[in-house]
Amino acid sequence: MMRALFLGAALLASSPAMAQFTAQDPAPEAKPVYKSIPLWPNGAPGSAARRHEPEIGRDYWLRNINDPSLIAFPVDASHRNGAAVVIIPGGGHKLLVWTNEGTKVATALNRMGITTFVLKYRLANEPGSHYTVEGDAADDARRAMRWVRAHARDYGIDPNRVGAMGFSAGGELVSLIADDPEPAGRPVTDEIDHLSARPDFQILVFPGQRAAEATAVASAPPAFLVAGSRDPCCAEPTLKLYEKLRKAGVSAELHMYADSVHAFNLDESNRISILHWPDRLNDWLADSGWLSPRAK
Repeated sequence: MMRALFLGAALLASSPAMAQFTAQDPAPEAKPVYKSIPLWPNGAPGSAARRHEPEIGRDYWLRNINDPSLIAFPVDASHRNGAAVVIIPGGGHKLLVWTNEGTKVATALNRMGITTFVLKYRLANEPGSHYTVEGDAADDARRAMRWVRAHARDYGIDPNRVGAMGFSAGGELVSLIADDPEPAGRPVTDEIDHLSARPDFQILVFPGQRAAEATAVASAPPAFLVAGSRDPCCAEPTLKLYEKLRKAGVSAELHMYADSVHAFNLDESNRISILHWPDRLNDWLADSGWLSPRAK
């Protein structure tokens, strides 16, 4: 389904009718401008002094994130189903794979009726970084979940239908906030910090090693996991987390693709099975009821 949508959009964009305009034709519709939403109005705890440093971006990636934020991808009221997903790109905690594991995923899920938010989080492995994965980056992911729930009405979202989706290092962050207890003693900066940071469902795409170390799976939300069977870093963590979830009685679905390695993302493969893994995600979301609007 998602693959067909991608191909259809590409064909439309390349057709002569779309490419040619005359003086009498109306101007093509402008692309939407997506606004950055700071997670903390006065800067993240411990990083406020650096919040005005510019981010650095090249091609598909971003780094030097010191003011964690979200980019919202809303869905028109006629199409949205009330579900939302916070998307957490990967990049080894050194950078963010912003397009292929962020914005492209956001628009793909939009076509399912899901409102999406892509997270810019602090990077622990960037040269010179003093941030930590379990501390700062996970705090950013939790704050993102809380922020979306606090603003659910603004986007037509059900605050009890907010999931998290992470790729690689982003998958580690999803597991940290979904499958591990929240550390005690975190500062409370405002009313948003009183809301739940636990996702209602989790989507882990070739998650890293920290996912295998989950310690609170008995209370974890339903999970969809996908990886390549020959992924040198992340096949084993994916399998280990799935086994933990399964043994704890958590609803979980696993897809391991033969002869596939890391970072196949949405459609970056010449294998038919890999091209269609987003369809399996769509099936799981539908079977689990996340794509069906709930009666008020």
